[in-house]
Amino acid sequence: MAAGNEVSSTYYIQHHLQNLTFGNHPVNGWSLANTAEEAREMGFWAIHLDTMGWSIAMGLLFIWVFRKAGKMATTGVPGGLQNAVEMVVEFIENLTRATFHGKNPMIAPLALTLFVWILLMNTLKIIPVDYFPVLFAKLGVDYMKIVPTTDPNATLGMALGVFGLIIYYSIKVKGIGGFAKELSLTPFNHWALIPFNLVLEIIGLLVKPLGLGLRLFGNMFAGEVIFILIALLPFWAIWLLDVPWAIFHILVVTLQAFIFTTLSVVYLSAAHEHH
Repeated sequence: MAAGNEVSSTYYIQHHLQNLTFGNHPVNGWSLANTAEEAREMGFWAIHLDTMGWSIAMGLLFIWVFRKAGKMATTGVPGGLQNAVEMVVEFIENLTRATFHGKNPMIAPLALTLFVWILLMNTLKIIPVDYFPVLFAKLGVDYMKIVPTTDPNATLGMALGVFGLIIYYSIKVKGIGGFAKELSLTPFNHWALIPFNLVLEIIGLLVKPLGLGLRLFGNMFAGEVIFILIALLPFWAIWLLDVPWAIFHILVVTLQAFIFTTLSVVYLSAAHEHH
């Protein structure tokens, strides 16, 4: 009996951590992956449908809410939605002014997009872990992970987007020669130490997207695992632990969105500076 419970618990955890995957299977052609082994066989071309779907849905929700608030905006007494949107916009505006020292009208909208989008995706974690998997199972869908930021593909994808902007603005502001000079003559301004400088600077440059993506993924994934483990406990223990952990996680999901956004702005600020 204990062994059976152990197997069922292991299956439960693995099931809730498995993405709904679609990709190019080398044997069966295009097919829906029903197992983690099939997903691995699909390789690079496998697509996590749940990650894509929920991240796009949260992006559309962000656009709809802010568009609605913009249409409802009034110079008189603002409503609750307008107040909330104005608070977020003002918060990001102050953050950008404090951390970005260049001149670029794209940085504040980018920071606003990153913060709200990540916050919405993170907030999906507050929904009970069994709700959507059970609902989609009734519809014939075996797997459904609804928190995109628990998937490293999503977090590293956003981080690589920021990294691309870092490289773009570094070259645009400083020129190819200036950017190359920054990499080769920092921190030691001597031609004999150029190889050593390049190793240090390139490693430091590559660590930026890895740190952004893995930090967000690690915190969100760990929180998801804890929610799943709590769901395996007896009914009385779930009520005792789930609510406090969910309340604590409200702070975590907000903090992680703030950290990702702040570091992105800081990195982009450095890309605009002449050293």
